[in-house]
Amino acid sequence: MLSLTILLCAFWSSSSALNNEDYDLMYLNFENEIESIVPATEETISCDCQQEPTKWDKLFIMLENSQMKENMLLQSIDEILKVELQTLRAEMIQFVANFAGTCTTTIEKVTSRVLSQVDQTLMRNRDHIQETAKVETGFQPQDKSSYMGRGDNFILNSLREELQKTRAELKGSQKWAAQHLLPAGCETAILFPMRSKKIFGSVHPTVDMMLQSFTACIWVKVTEVLDKTIIFSYGTKRNPYEIQFYLSHDSAVLAVGSDQNKLIAPNTISPGQWAHFCGTWSSDNGTISLWANGELVATSSETAEAYIIPDGGILQVGQEKNGCCVGGGFDETLAFSGKLTGFNIWDRVLSNEEITARPRAEDSCNIRGNVVGWGVTEILPHGGAQYVS
Repeated sequence: MLSLTILLCAFWSSSSALNNEDYDLMYLNFENEIESIVPATEETISCDCQQEPTKWDKLFIMLENSQMKENMLLQSIDEILKVELQTLRAEMIQFVANFAGTCTTTIEKVTSRVLSQVDQTLMRNRDHIQETAKVETGFQPQDKSSYMGRGDNFILNSLREELQKTRAELKGSQKWAAQHLLPAGCETAILFPMRSKKIFGSVHPTVDMMLQSFTACIWVKVTEVLDKTIIFSYGTKRNPYEIQFYLSHDSAVLAVGSDQNKLIAPNTISPGQWAHFCGTWSSDNGTISLWANGELVATSSETAEAYIIPDGGILQVGQEKNGCCVGGGFDETLAFSGKLTGFNIWDRVLSNEEITARPRAEDSCNIRGNVVGWGVTEILPHGGAQYVS
C-alpha cells in the first residue's frame, strides 16, 4: 500500500511538471509569434510607403483632379453665363419695351432658343468633362494638365460662339420685327408702296366733321421724309388746310385752320420704325399739343382760337386735298410712302392719361374714335395703296 502511494505521488509530480512546461512553452511561442508579427507588419507598411503609386492609385488621383477641374470649369461657365444672360435679358427687355405686344410669338421663340442652347451647351460641357476623365486614365499627369487646358479653351470658345450666335439671331429678330410686324393690337395697315400723286386713301366718316376741338391719333412707319410728307389732311373747297398732320425731315407738324397756325415737334421721326402720334386742339383757348409715343413733345396756346372747323370737306391719308375733287391736283412730292394704321379722331381733347396709354395698350388699334374709328370707318385705298397684315 505504501508503495502504491509513492507511485501515485511520483506520477502526479511528473504530470504537473509536464503541464507547466507545456504552458511555459505555449506562452513562449505566443510571445514569439507576437514579436515576429509586429516587426513584420511595421516593416511591410514602411516598405509600401516607399513604393511608387500603382496604376489604380494614379487613376484615383486623376479622377480627384478631374473632379476639382470640373468644379472649377462649371463655376467659370456659370460666371460667364450670368454676365452674358444678363446682357441678353437687358436686350430682350428693351426689345419688349419697343415692340410690346406685337411680337409675342417671336420673343417666345427667341427666348426658348436661348434657353435651349444654354442647356445644350451645359450638357455638352458636362459630358465632355466626364469623357475627359475616362480617357485620361492611361495618360501621365503632365499629359492630363495639357489636355484639360486645351479642353478649357475649347469649352469656353464654344460657349462664346453659341452666345454670339444667339445674340445675332436676337438682333435679326428685332430688325425683322421692326420691318414686318404691326403695333400692338393692330391686325392690318395700309401700305403706300411708293411716293406717287395717284396713291392715297380716302376716309369717309359717318358723322359731321364740324369740330370745335379734336384729338387725332395714328401709327406711322414712314419710308422717307421730305420737306413736307402728308400723313392725313382735311380740307374744303375754300380752305384745303383745315386740319393737316405732316412730317418735315425729323419733325412732326400739326396745322389747324391754316398752314400758318401750326405746331412743330422736332426730333420725333425715325424712318423705318413705327411711331405713334397724337395731336389735340381746342378752340376755347387755342391750345394745341403734339404727342409722340405717349410723350408730350410740343404744346402751345392761342392757335386758331375761337375757330370752328367746318363740315363738308374731304379727309384723306397720304395726300393733302388741294384740288376740286378726290384725287385732283395732288403733288407727288407731298405723297406719303410707308405704312399707316390705327387712325382715329375724337371730337374732344383726350386726357393726358388716355393719350399716354394709347401706344402702350395691347389693343391700341381697337380703341376707336367717335368721328373716325379704325376698323369701323371706311377708308378706301387708291392707286396702288393696299391693306396688308
